[in-house]
Amino acid sequence: MGALVEANALHKSFGPIVAVDGISLSVDKGEVLGFLGPNGAGKSTTMKMITGFLEPDSGSSKICGFDVETEPLAAKSRLGYLPEGAPLYAEMTAKSFLTFIADIRGIKRKERAAKIGAAVERTGLEDVLDQRIETLSKGYKRRVGFAQAILHDPAVLIMDEPTDGLDPNQKHHVRELIKEMAAEKAIVVSTHILEEVEAVCTRAVIISHGRIVADGTADELLRRAPNHGAVAIRVPAKTEKAVIAALSGHKAIARVETINANNGQVDLRAIPTNGVAIVTDVASLLHEKGITVSELFVERGKLDDVFREVTISEQGGAKHG
Repeated sequence: MGALVEANALHKSFGPIVAVDGISLSVDKGEVLGFLGPNGAGKSTTMKMITGFLEPDSGSSKICGFDVETEPLAAKSRLGYLPEGAPLYAEMTAKSFLTFIADIRGIKRKERAAKIGAAVERTGLEDVLDQRIETLSKGYKRRVGFAQAILHDPAVLIMDEPTDGLDPNQKHHVRELIKEMAAEKAIVVSTHILEEVEAVCTRAVIISHGRIVADGTADELLRRAPNHGAVAIRVPAKTEKAVIAALSGHKAIARVETINANNGQVDLRAIPTNGVAIVTDVASLLHEKGITVSELFVERGKLDDVFREVTISEQGGAKHG
């Protein structure tokens, strides 16, 4: 079998608004794909089409090789889906809701208790099983939604903002759970929390106005950040000109910027040419000139910067989520 999740040239418009404009992607077993984009970029619409909950205007999607439009039962039986703001039956208890989902999923009665027990343990719902869902906190409601998504141990797990409403400890628990399950599944996580991508995702796709504008591992995307690989240097202010002179002539260093000056110290940044590693060269050049360095370190790009850079050019187009 090839990719467990496949989307091919998905398009969706709502009247004059183009929500999704030709998105194609695939996710293999063992991959955790972070699906990112500004509000209104088309993330939720794309996920609804991939999961078969929204019909595309054109294009197709498959789950484990089954077309979600022509073979919906086969596709959805292999899919766990946690939509944004997942609707729950408020009058049910957490336990009765999960039992109801197990029945809908066709889980055999003799396997039901074990399946529910495993999902409950993984999501930490033991203390609220007999409470009505309407009485639960937002975080616990989210965990009930997560439990129903993994109840049947699906090969594909698609989650829209899975840590929404969770406190830091709960977020950590969910991220660890995603990493634990990743080896045996294809997982898609839509999120606006960029740290989540670095924490759990093996790859990230960024969309803007319904089109893919970046696709790569977190490290590959970070290398696109303006200051990734730059060397930050703090030296006594009196040596600023000497530092700039020592570094500016090196072919691997594109330029040297003055960032800040305070309390007799100055912060400089040496920008590499074409992303090459320059920290060894910088240290050697300053040592040769006998320049005292208070601090020197390699800057790491920020996904926030990459996100802004790849989506900013798309601003001004039609929006829909």
